Amino acid sequence: MSNLLNSLKIELRRGTLTLAVLSQLRTPQYGYSLVQSLEGAGISIDQSTLYPLLRRLEKQELVSSSWDTSESRPRKYYVLSEFGLEIFLELKEEWINNSKELYSLLGEGDEDENEFN
Repeated sequence: MSNLLNSLKIELRRGTLTLAVLSQLRTPQYGYSLVQSLEGAGISIDQSTLYPLLRRLEKQELVSSSWDTSESRPRKYYVLSEFGLEIFLELKEEWINNSKELYSLLGEGDEDENEFN
């Protein structure tokens, strides 16, 4: 059962991480600053998850990247593209609507309704 539960949790989390990352890229972020920003909001993400996600988002043209070589250590910055901002805003609205519906559904008939109030 724990393998099934873990698999379902990973599946549930996958989409939320995409939305969380997009939400933080309204301003340019490099990998470590993005991890810190997400962790500050209580969302942990491994670099082994983050960088493939960023590459996928860049391939989908939702984010663009550029190198900053002005510091002693070059950093690759990521930021939402115009298209990415449009998609993010649509996904955010969809997430809010889905969350409200699920919240209502999960609270109905639950023996421990206080958990959702």
